[in-house]
Amino acid sequence: MLAAMIAPDLDLAADPAELTADLIDLESVSGGEGPIADAVEAALRRLPHLTVHRDGDAVVARTELGRDERVVLAGHLDTVPLPTVPGARGTVPSSWEEADGHRVLYGRGATDMKGGVAVQLALAAALTEPNRDVSYVFYDHEEVDAAASGLGRLQRNAPELLEADFAVLLEPTDGTVEGGCNGTMRFRITTTGRAAHSGRSWIGENAIHKQADVLARLSAYTPRTITVEGLDYREGLNATGIGGGVAGNVVPDTAHVEINYRFAPDKTPEEAVAHVREVFAGYELEFTDLSAAARPGLDRPAAAAFVAAVGQEPKPKYGWTDVARFSAMGVPAVNFGPGDALLAHTDDEHVSAEAVRECYRALAAWLTD
Repeated sequence: MLAAMIAPDLDLAADPAELTADLIDLESVSGGEGPIADAVEAALRRLPHLTVHRDGDAVVARTELGRDERVVLAGHLDTVPLPTVPGARGTVPSSWEEADGHRVLYGRGATDMKGGVAVQLALAAALTEPNRDVSYVFYDHEEVDAAASGLGRLQRNAPELLEADFAVLLEPTDGTVEGGCNGTMRFRITTTGRAAHSGRSWIGENAIHKQADVLARLSAYTPRTITVEGLDYREGLNATGIGGGVAGNVVPDTAHVEINYRFAPDKTPEEAVAHVREVFAGYELEFTDLSAAARPGLDRPAAAAFVAAVGQEPKPKYGWTDVARFSAMGVPAVNFGPGDALLAHTDDEHVSAEAVRECYRALAAWLTD
């Protein structure tokens, strides 16, 4: 209760675009979500039509109207670290600008995903009698390793709070429904050699040179585009980091390359692992992260009704999102939120006020029509 008393006051009846600015001003880089979670919890507890639950820095608010159908609206509270480039506008606090006749909000999390969270909060306050029961889920630690996910923790600690017939994750999609998502894995390939003085390099065995074959395989690899339930998912296999070396006069005895594989939802995680083992046959792969893909599920009645309500042709989601967690629980889920995903994590991250308002209108119409 003390946390709720000292939490910053959020006005959930405000314009969702202005509420987005208020949320950006609550800095919440992964690991520091406490203040924004406190503010969200305090605001939701003032709404008598909702029951509110807190688990760490995750907050769940639910209507209990006995409707025939329950849907989840979910979003994460954390952001990636703030820009370090001098003059970057996608930082904290937020700032407004006029561009081509549109009001545009700059700040870390504007697109990923405080615009979506603002829409959730505004809907939670405004819809006292929605046509479906709604669970509003706000969670921490999305922008870090999957093992730390607040949604994953909720799934372990209180899975009943996530049970639903359909889920909408308000990740930025430019207001278009994006079905399913690619899976993602990260792994490391380490090569070893024998250290020696570089002036007598023939005595040693250069571990960095041994990475040439690994990099050649990556360069020669042709990623596929795979159609799943009518949506085309593009895969990708890329080196994302490389390291090795001891000193400028030492032949290194160890080197490593970090690799990320984005795989289509036609594959299970086990099949994706088997694929990369085949590509890098002869090497030992050290897996550091693995998250399943999610099939679109757009043929489910609840999903089809939502797509019809939005009125746009759905697209595939190339990046991994937490729709995969809902899919694993048997809950069909889509991504739908304000802002351009290409602006997420950038130094000038921004979203237009109208994009936030339009997302709010679309979801409000679906939940009240």
